[in-house]
Amino acid sequence: MSLYAWVIVCTILGPFALSFDKKVHFYTHFRALFPAILIVAIAFLVWDEYFTIQKIWGFNDQYIFGNKLGHLPYEEVSFFLVVPFACVFVHEVLKAYFPKVKLKKFTHYFAFAFTLAGFSFGLMHMEQWYTASACIISALLTIGIYFVNRPAWYTQFIFTFLVAMIPFIIVNGILTGAVTDEPIVWYSEDHIMGPRIITIPIEDIFYNYCMLLPIVGLFELFSKRWNKQMPQ
Repeated sequence: MSLYAWVIVCTILGPFALSFDKKVHFYTHFRALFPAILIVAIAFLVWDEYFTIQKIWGFNDQYIFGNKLGHLPYEEVSFFLVVPFACVFVHEVLKAYFPKVKLKKFTHYFAFAFTLAGFSFGLMHMEQWYTASACIISALLTIGIYFVNRPAWYTQFIFTFLVAMIPFIIVNGILTGAVTDEPIVWYSEDHIMGPRIITIPIEDIFYNYCMLLPIVGLFELFSKRWNKQMPQ
């Protein structure tokens, strides 16, 4: 099995095994979860495919199976299913075990700072496609979802996002070469700002935010609709 595949397996193993925890009972949310993941995954696979064709990023053949969907390794395709699954699992665990954690004031400051950073980085680096797209899209999503719609779940999402930064650094660190001679996923230096967290381009934080925010939003929406349909 390829190294990238091992990363995917290790990412999903714990969350899936613990999905049947009696307090979280995450498995009962699958009906709302899978459509949310698939809808966002389609958009991100299109984005991923285009950037791969343009050589904004790519994949090291020695760490993948070799089979591809278009220009994307199967491991990369599964990334957009497995990572969201694990992150929404974290979201539900935090709701179940830490219901009293409230970050309302922090959330407002975070959203404002994240939006400002997203627009600043994106507009200052318009020639770097990854920087511009990830940062500006994250800023626009925050404005549209938080500042315009003000959903109750956004505060919980920020708690989830901050906690998920720990496994994010581990997984993305492995993918970007923190423990290997060469990265599994490489980035063109022409399309990133340059600063990294260990080996992780800073843009990955905005990219993951762009992916997880709409997934959690759709998950919460579908869960609410599903609960209304349940017999009382």
